[in-house]
Amino acid sequence: MRAWTSAEIPTLAVTGPEVSLHDTATQGRVTATPTGTARLYVCGITPYDATHIGHANTYLAFDLLNRAWRTAGHPVRYVQNVTDVDDPLLERADKVGVDWVELAERETELFRQDMEALRILPPAEYVGAVESIPLVIDLIQRLDAAGAIYRVEDDLYYAVSADPAFGRESNYDRETMLRFFGERGGDPDRAGKKDPLDPVVWLGERPGEPSWESPFGPGRPGWHIECAAIALEHLGGAFDVQGGGSDLVFPHHEMCAGHTQVVSGEPFARVYSHAGMVAYGGEKMSKSLGNLVFVSALRNSDIDPMAVRLTLMRHHYRTDWEWTDDQLWQAVDDLATWRRALSLGAGAAAGPVVTEVLAALADDLDAPRATAAVDAWAAATLGTDGLADTSDPDAAATLLPVLDAALGLTV
Repeated sequence: MRAWTSAEIPTLAVTGPEVSLHDTATQGRVTATPTGTARLYVCGITPYDATHIGHANTYLAFDLLNRAWRTAGHPVRYVQNVTDVDDPLLERADKVGVDWVELAERETELFRQDMEALRILPPAEYVGAVESIPLVIDLIQRLDAAGAIYRVEDDLYYAVSADPAFGRESNYDRETMLRFFGERGGDPDRAGKKDPLDPVVWLGERPGEPSWESPFGPGRPGWHIECAAIALEHLGGAFDVQGGGSDLVFPHHEMCAGHTQVVSGEPFARVYSHAGMVAYGGEKMSKSLGNLVFVSALRNSDIDPMAVRLTLMRHHYRTDWEWTDDQLWQAVDDLATWRRALSLGAGAAAGPVVTEVLAALADDLDAPRATAAVDAWAAATLGTDGLADTSDPDAAATLLPVLDAALGLTV
């Protein structure tokens, strides 16, 4: 599956600091210094509806990580999946009377357009669930050889007890796991399972649903095994960062880790990093509630995608926050101020701003701190609080590449 077109990244005259991140598994700060190429996996969309601001918030967070690694001098190998066959997609296709393949292709293309508009750097490997079925089958066979697979009727399940490290990624107690498992696509009450938390890895063929041949009988992959197989194939074990929204901490990332750790004998990822949830109208933004702000709708309303990006960067990636139109209009005004200041060419000293922006992003992707440094520079340059400062004749030329390379903003 093809990704989207990459934005050109300017080469900076300075090198950024090594990146530190909050690690969900240890609940502490970890310096994510890659050995060689940085390896990043971020869980992708299930393409049954358009990209909303909650999605954009997550992909922007890990775009900042991608950029921070690059400014620190590390090449990056970024992999992302597309869950282009799963229950939500099939249910939506049936409800609206559209072929499920057509729906998946249409929404995946819209996602590409949204990501390109927001200047999110594309993954090196953009892999659909359907095209990864041979990888899934191979991983299930390896898990079966390790004694971690059992059958319930026509479905295959993974036994969480096979991984001694089960639970170390999320650190949740069993009661919390059971609650989230039921709320997030699991089937804790199914009869015949060895443990209510065991996830399905291969769903036997259902009438009217797509299926593929396998040594276990016709069917299709479970959700968690898909990402595990793709990550293991394209990044290997113990890759640098597993990213996604905080709603993926459990069960998705816990199960992905277990699937691979049983067969590889090494950790799935070195760091687990999670973006916060975005609310709208007082509730977490979600398709089930219908309280969505779509990126494509904003673009089609002639909103500058850079204003959308800046609105997102005003919030630390790990925080939960609520989207409002006022924040977007403020970002539109802020961009206009930055552009006015940069158009002068000369301005307040730019060197300290460059240092602060790169340091802020290396400090657990602190985009609000980075953008505040640019705000302060623009105010000083324009004399918002007094006499304009144009003491640095090359200020704009110094700042523009950093705003682009590190923050992903074309201003």
